Amino acid sequence: MSWDNNNNNGPWGKGPSGGNFDNNDLDKLITNLKNSFGRFSPKSPNGKVSKKNWGLIILIALAIWGATGVYRVQPDEQGIVLRFGEYIRSTPDGLHYHLPFPIETVIKPKVTRENQVEVGVRTSSQAAIGRGTVGRDVPEESLMLTGDENIVDVDFSVQWVINDAADFLFNIENQESTVKAVAESAMREIVGGADLEQILTQGRERNESAVRDLMQKTLDEYGAGILIRRVQLQKVDPPAAVIDAFRDVQAARADQERLRNEAEAYSNRIIPAARGEAAQLIEAAEAYRNSVIADAEGQASRFNSIYEEYKKAPEVTRGRMYLETIERVYGGMDKIIIDQSGESSNVVPYLPLDQLQKKQDNGANQ
Repeated sequence: MSWDNNNNNGPWGKGPSGGNFDNNDLDKLITNLKNSFGRFSPKSPNGKVSKKNWGLIILIALAIWGATGVYRVQPDEQGIVLRFGEYIRSTPDGLHYHLPFPIETVIKPKVTRENQVEVGVRTSSQAAIGRGTVGRDVPEESLMLTGDENIVDVDFSVQWVINDAADFLFNIENQESTVKAVAESAMREIVGGADLEQILTQGRERNESAVRDLMQKTLDEYGAGILIRRVQLQKVDPPAAVIDAFRDVQAARADQERLRNEAEAYSNRIIPAARGEAAQLIEAAEAYRNSVIADAEGQASRFNSIYEEYKKAPEVTRGRMYLETIERVYGGMDKIIIDQSGESSNVVPYLPLDQLQKKQDNGANQ
């Protein structure tokens, strides 16, 4: 087959001499290469390769083939050695050796690299993932039913690493999809066992820990060779269609809580004062009762003692009681005694001892 000599083109384009390369030059080049390679070929004097030299060539080829089994595992990798596709052993970082291909091969997955799956949201690969990150919402993954039959929109991410490379490679298929499915299932189970109020307020960290523990337990049962590092809730909100109404409900609940606290404060202030006043009234009533009872008991004891004396001398006792009664009745009065026992009704002068006593007291005070 001839090439276009007018344009001086060959099968690889123009020659290196600026268009002066022809077929004869190509033949010369091939001949020179054969001669150069032949100088290094172990030949016998008759120009043929001897059996001894063929053995040497085979040994060199075997040595080169055997040297291909040397491999290096980086610090962030783990070596997985396969013999005809079957797992044999795992090797740590450093230099190691395996039987040459195709007998044994090695896989070196990254075991320290932190991987991430997102559930309910898709963010840019360049964006830093964390709470508050904005991305495209995936409602078929994020909408979940709570224990009190409310709907909540949950976006979260899971960070995981390879814990056992052999289990990771051979026990599960589509590892990232498996982690995502397990994460969504665990989150739905935790959310389904909690109330909406607890999920939206104080239960975030507790829910993250519960989801991580449940995921780790499930993956360990699968023998996945995966370690869950973190579960981060990025967004926990009611569905967008009812979020305004939900905020109104939250505001009403906040007002209810505030009014309840104010009522409890008023109750705590009034009830102790009322209890103190009631205790004071009870104590005063107890004192009055004790006083009346004691006075009545004293009067009864006095009457009994007078009665005993009356039985001994009735006339004397009657006279004494009469005089004592008259004394109590007329003790604070100015008295004039009129003797009507005789025929005359002369007024008997009365010595006002009480008036004399008052005058003496007034004189002493002046």
